[in-house]
Amino acid sequence: MTARLECSGLRVAGRSMRLCVLILCLLPHFGWAVSYKPGDPVILYVNKVGPYHNPQETYHYYTLPVCRPKEVHHKALSLGEVLDGDRMAESLYNIHFKENTERQTLCKLTLSEKEVDQLREAIEELYYFEFVLDDIPIWGFVGYMEESGFLPHSHKVGLWTHLDFNIEYNGDSVIFANVSVKDVKPEPLEEGGGGTGRGVGSGGLMVTHTYSVRWFESTLPHSRRAERLRDYSFFPKTLEIHWLSIINSLVLVVLLLGFVIIILMRVLKNDFARYNVEEDGGCDDLDQGDNGWKIIHTDVFRFPPYKSLLCAVLGVGAQFLTLATGIIVMALLGMFNVHRHGAINSAAIVLYALTSCVSGYCSCSFYTQIQGQRWVWNIILTSALFSAPLFFTWSVVNSVHWWSGSTQALPATTVLLLLGAWVLVGFPLTVIGGIVGKNRAGNFQAPCRTRNIPRQIPRQPWYKHTAVHMAIGGFLPFSAISVELYYIFATAWGREHYTLYGILLCVFAILLSVGACISVALTYFLLSGEDYRWWWRSVLSTGSTGIFIFVYSLFYYHNRSNMSGLVQSVEFFGYSLLTAFVFSLMLGTVSFWASLAFIRYIYRSLKMD
Repeated sequence: MTARLECSGLRVAGRSMRLCVLILCLLPHFGWAVSYKPGDPVILYVNKVGPYHNPQETYHYYTLPVCRPKEVHHKALSLGEVLDGDRMAESLYNIHFKENTERQTLCKLTLSEKEVDQLREAIEELYYFEFVLDDIPIWGFVGYMEESGFLPHSHKVGLWTHLDFNIEYNGDSVIFANVSVKDVKPEPLEEGGGGTGRGVGSGGLMVTHTYSVRWFESTLPHSRRAERLRDYSFFPKTLEIHWLSIINSLVLVVLLLGFVIIILMRVLKNDFARYNVEEDGGCDDLDQGDNGWKIIHTDVFRFPPYKSLLCAVLGVGAQFLTLATGIIVMALLGMFNVHRHGAINSAAIVLYALTSCVSGYCSCSFYTQIQGQRWVWNIILTSALFSAPLFFTWSVVNSVHWWSGSTQALPATTVLLLLGAWVLVGFPLTVIGGIVGKNRAGNFQAPCRTRNIPRQIPRQPWYKHTAVHMAIGGFLPFSAISVELYYIFATAWGREHYTLYGILLCVFAILLSVGACISVALTYFLLSGEDYRWWWRSVLSTGSTGIFIFVYSLFYYHNRSNMSGLVQSVEFFGYSLLTAFVFSLMLGTVSFWASLAFIRYIYRSLKMD
């Protein structure tokens, strides 16, 4: 039976790898320079518009009453670009390499009253647009709004009908591009039409859209043009104090770890000196009249309830530890070009599918070690532990985006591709990893035997209850990453481009170290009170960091951002909840294995004949 499953698994693995190749083909091609000759056309793509303070609420540019071709041609996009909400389409702008253009007419539009109201509402909500030229994003506001005075109150809304494109080049390649309206007057869109434009009917308006193109020579090579984009200030910069904040956090964490390790080692040294006074008898013959963690040596390795769920948590946690490390290493290697949209999204999807074998292997291997019998159910639970909440959250978020007409709603082809990646790659690799883990699982390796009758647990003081341990074990790791968490949120839910991946790797390592040390300390306090129920406690104590992260997301939403509206709120809180869940799985896994290694060490170190 096992041999047939393994042969079938190999065939599935072959199909899985072919699908992975297909997905990888949809990844952005990093660093490819496009060469132009003087006079060659440079295509400008229109992409999306949306409220400035709601980065994830985006709509296709052509949903606004703007100049558009008779037949819209869309650009082929990578998987990451689609996930990022991009919907690029060719524009009417006629741009040629190194050729300046002054006051070129784009089109003339006759806007109805309804279209004028649509533009006015977009401008009042601070809509900005995003164009793309040679993979360089170009941002600008749709219009201009001014409010002044109290009595009388002045409310002015204007539409930018002329855009100045400033493009930098070096040799035969484009280096940078932006748009300016510095010397342009907006077209007024007051209630009821009017303004300098010619009124059409009741509230209608006739406008003429124009543009200019100016080329400037740059000394910056194409390989470094990402630096030029990072220095551009259309979006506000908030990462200036990054280094000082991280150094302060690192110092505090190092001091914390030092105190925990030193104090715990001194306490253990005294315990070993006291427990190893009697040298006769094995581990089962230790003095039962003593107290502390020694007295529960016959119960501490008693297997916990809900074995399958515990192993699934450990398996998926190990998968995300591998995934996070892979993403950070890829970023350090420079594989994520700042010009390419959705590169990290694409890499995360591919790595999630490929690392599914890690979750299956770790879960089923440990499940077999602790004498679990329903290994098929364990594999199914492992595969669904994260994918099921992800699918439910995505369904709700995508439905809201679809209802609002946002470009963040995934098209059917992309949904089928992602579903195929899970059905043909993720789930089969989980099964294959589970089968291999089951066949290669050894013994549990407990230093002491477990008696049939469990020992009665004495009444514990309030400070050793689960809630207290979760509060302590969750707050300390959270405090280690609280500073960096702000910058991550500013990148994921704002306009920043995160570049300090070396610092991120250090913070990630310190987070895992703090989680492991705190878990060991809390496990020792639990055992010293003669409570041997450490299995789930070790997972929950540090895994509760996810709760603090979700609470921080609430604080960030209300106090550090200007996000609002149903679309943005549903996406923010839905995916913030998933992020907190992932952190809980990762830290719970690290916490459990650290506690298990510590318990094996202290009971193996008891003097035995």
